[in-house]
Amino acid sequence: MGPLQGIKIVEFAGIGPAPFCAMLLADMGAEVVRIDRKGSAATASLGFFDPRLDVLNRGRRSAGIDLKRPGGVDVALRLVERAEALIEGFRPGVMERLGLGPDVCLARNPRLVYGRMTGWGQHGPLAHAAGHDINYIALSGALHLIGRVGERPVAPPALIGDFGGGGMLLAFGIVCALLEARTSGQGQVVDAAITDGSALLTAMIHGLKAMHVWNDARGTNVLDSGAHFYETYECADGKWVAIGALEPQFYVLLLEKCGIHDREFSAQMDKRRWPALKEKMAALFRSRTREEWRTLLEGTDACFAPVLDLDEAPQHPHNQARKSFVEVGGVMQPAPAPRFSRTKPETPIPPPLPGQHTEEVLTEWGLGGDEIAQLKAGGII
Repeated sequence: MGPLQGIKIVEFAGIGPAPFCAMLLADMGAEVVRIDRKGSAATASLGFFDPRLDVLNRGRRSAGIDLKRPGGVDVALRLVERAEALIEGFRPGVMERLGLGPDVCLARNPRLVYGRMTGWGQHGPLAHAAGHDINYIALSGALHLIGRVGERPVAPPALIGDFGGGGMLLAFGIVCALLEARTSGQGQVVDAAITDGSALLTAMIHGLKAMHVWNDARGTNVLDSGAHFYETYECADGKWVAIGALEPQFYVLLLEKCGIHDREFSAQMDKRRWPALKEKMAALFRSRTREEWRTLLEGTDACFAPVLDLDEAPQHPHNQARKSFVEVGGVMQPAPAPRFSRTKPETPIPPPLPGQHTEEVLTEWGLGGDEIAQLKAGGII
């Protein structure tokens, strides 16, 4: 099931954004086979966690192949011949040194979409330097936007870079290239860089800055915690709520629901008053518990939501009604998204152990029993 049913993809085990890309495509019904290092006991995506609990690796099978042997590379190329797309997340040049670069793979399979996931991109002065999410979003300008007035930039946990600007961008690029290949009959390389993707996510802010309604002073703008009506507030029980009453009619309703009659609040967009009004709002929200505020405001046009932790979010009635979370292999996790009216994705299968499906995959993808036995005897699989 799923809109990508029938699409075959080979994933070379990597970290963070590349497995996330593969997860997204597998969630949508693609058959994704992950090639793990033969004999690896570690999870492919985060090295020091139990692979059976690594959500990023859900929905696909794993083949353990020794790519440092010529015979192992040949096995990988046999899988590539039958795939429509490939995902790799190594530094530029690593796949070429293994003998699995784009030129080699496209020569074996001219329709192949070769997806490459890196932080800095395949070329540029920093292309071969090490880095992580925090570095990539710093260079793109995204990190500068996040934080409170007068304080340091705050990096969200890999959300904007690795996953939003990285893995999701590569998944989008691969699907675009797959659609084009059906018309042209030709594959191509998709160069997805987290610096590019996280920069792309700042498009609206660039527009607001050009309109002179956004400034570079972090935490002073309408959407970055500068405004009293677009902010988080602590409640009497130490829990938090989020207010987003941006439009005038929603703002008026918020004041009405909260019983605010102070005339100081009437000038919603007077930035000079925002700090003082935030103090008043903070005092107000500390007067009741989060549940009391939820009873008063949730479901209205006051643009309210409780700030839920990762244990609370799956239990919220709205998330339960939409089945936004699903339990897979005993682990509660986000469900596949978006939703489709006809080609509905199935619940993902649990993450595999590295090499768990080697013989099964090789058989289904065209290798004979005798050949598989020889590969096993030779230590290649």
